[in-house]
Amino acid sequence: MNAEIDIRTTEMPADMRILLDAYPRDTWESHPGFKEKTSNWLGAHVMFRQLAELVRLETEAYLEKLRDPEDFAARLSRYGDLLVRNLHGHHTWEDKSYFPELCEADPRFEKGLEILEKDHEALDAMLFGFSRTANRAIKLVQLDEAQARAEAGQLQPVTETIEKLLGRHLSDEEELAVPIILHHRLRG
Repeated sequence: MNAEIDIRTTEMPADMRILLDAYPRDTWESHPGFKEKTSNWLGAHVMFRQLAELVRLETEAYLEKLRDPEDFAARLSRYGDLLVRNLHGHHTWEDKSYFPELCEADPRFEKGLEILEKDHEALDAMLFGFSRTANRAIKLVQLDEAQARAEAGQLQPVTETIEKLLGRHLSDEEELAVPIILHHRLRG
């Protein structure tokens, strides 16, 4: 499994940041167009960031022998499953409902959507590889602890990559979508 992918470290292109300049992140919650649905969507993003970090930290704790193997397997199973299933569901909902609404309201979103869709594809591939390796590590905890640790060693850089890619992707998504929502008073 390859954890090496190119994660953009620069901001979105300037032409995609026009509305963000008019609606900076630190003003979102106080804007009269900021509604509960947008708050809930952003809350899901916070949860994804937390789950990605938790999966990485649990894997590192196990590799450093700070986590009992059985406890590690249970935590990896629970939190890894929550991360993967909820991300897939969230992205499906965005692709079928949320993003079309934003494109219809403001055609500027479509250019940014190309970047977001590439991220979704990269995340899907990373999550598939993560699931395979995590499931092997969980099974090996019962069969051969040394092999489980080796699998977890392969898993750790993938958890780092998922966390970084997810952080970049979610920030981009938020900085593209929320200004459009506020500008057009959507999601009320």
